[in-house]
Amino acid sequence: MLMHWVLAITNACNALTYVTRFSCDIFGFYVAFIYLQKGIQVLTRQWGSGDAAAYLSITVALLVLMVAYICGLVGGSTLFQRAVRKFVEDYGTPLTIVFFTGFVHIGRMNTVELETLPTSRAFFPTQDRGWFIHFWDIDVGDVFLAIPFAVLLTILFYFDHNVSSLIAQGTEFPLRKPAGFHWDIFLLGLTTGVAGILGIPFPNGLIPQAPFHTNALCVTRQASDESETSNAKGHTIRVVDHVVEQRVSNLAQGLLTLGTMSGPLLVVLHLIPNGVLAGLFFVMGVQALEGNGITLKMIYLAKDRGLTAASDPLSRISRKKAIWFFVALELLGFGATFAITQTIAAIGFPVFILLLIPVRTFFLPRYFTNEELSLLDAPTASPFTMENVGGNFGQDADSLRHGAGGMERPEAPDGLQMEDSTEKGEAGSKPSGLLQRNTSHRSGGDSINGESYEMQAPYSEAQNRSEGLSYRSSRP
Repeated sequence: MLMHWVLAITNACNALTYVTRFSCDIFGFYVAFIYLQKGIQVLTRQWGSGDAAAYLSITVALLVLMVAYICGLVGGSTLFQRAVRKFVEDYGTPLTIVFFTGFVHIGRMNTVELETLPTSRAFFPTQDRGWFIHFWDIDVGDVFLAIPFAVLLTILFYFDHNVSSLIAQGTEFPLRKPAGFHWDIFLLGLTTGVAGILGIPFPNGLIPQAPFHTNALCVTRQASDESETSNAKGHTIRVVDHVVEQRVSNLAQGLLTLGTMSGPLLVVLHLIPNGVLAGLFFVMGVQALEGNGITLKMIYLAKDRGLTAASDPLSRISRKKAIWFFVALELLGFGATFAITQTIAAIGFPVFILLLIPVRTFFLPRYFTNEELSLLDAPTASPFTMENVGGNFGQDADSLRHGAGGMERPEAPDGLQMEDSTEKGEAGSKPSGLLQRNTSHRSGGDSINGESYEMQAPYSEAQNRSEGLSYRSSRP
């Protein structure tokens, strides 16, 4: 707690100005594989209940993954009405958990004894102890012994929580309210202190849950592409109009978590088979990998060059080996981080993750040109979000413009033009901003020439009220 407060008071979050997609993608890739590893570990333990229980758990876990993934695809498609798509996208995964919790009791599966989520008494610690840790009985020597571990934990939370905040406020989200990194780290120290006294897990920001939450708060609209080209006509673009920026949903999540400690809900949670939980881990891991920058670069390298869109940003890099080398460095960073966590030195992995930041800042510019780095790597959040920590590293102050996104008024993508019009029957306010290429089909809906676009808000709030801008194709 005290170390977090020292970081907040000394404005240590200003160091976030050096954080780019390089370190965030490596950390996100690592977290995604940890989820996948956790799901596999849960399934391997099911052999203790017999072969039938193990194979049924594997089947259910894979079914949970497939159904939840299909729900995500439906949300980004043109199937059904918009309200139905949004409902399936937002609530498909929890409803999948509910369905397969009951699914294992159908027919002969009901005779198979499956391990379920262990629970304890309502509003009582899992161990037979009181609510408070007797810290007043701890020896002074033990206090000093715990300091190195506290430093490592502080480093982990500093990076994990702040990176989660950066990704949740990424450039793909048209945010209007400023960030509060210093205040957040102060509150994180407070909650860490309370959790330590109670002897419960420390709460902090998470990947990929944090950006998933922001994505769920996005108000979108569908607009059709009017291009006459055979591979684009009839496709749609999913426009992010704005983000509902509030803290009510975060508070509701916390209250619901507290509610799960009540007797009736503990009984319900105890019914969930471990195989279903393993499937949930798989879902989170796959979703995190799908939108990760490392994954997208590897997909680009694996594509047929003749079928790769010329407008892809990576296509503008003349040295193709630079892409291979950059991806290799990211995979090396991931592999080293993952390997450390499998050894007795796992407690020190936060230090290694933190070292990725100076590697990107001071060493990569020696081997890559500025143009290559601008295409391979980029600031995680917009200049508007990073304003209270000193802006993004290497960004010239003269290049910043007034406005929510801190960006210049953009040119329309090739073959697209801006029009002062909106789609009838969609979101209430007019879209404002620019269409940003999004290579992840999960968040971008359908595509134009193999790419999808999302709307961002780079202008000031006054401009956004007065200018309703949307893109329409002008290709012949």
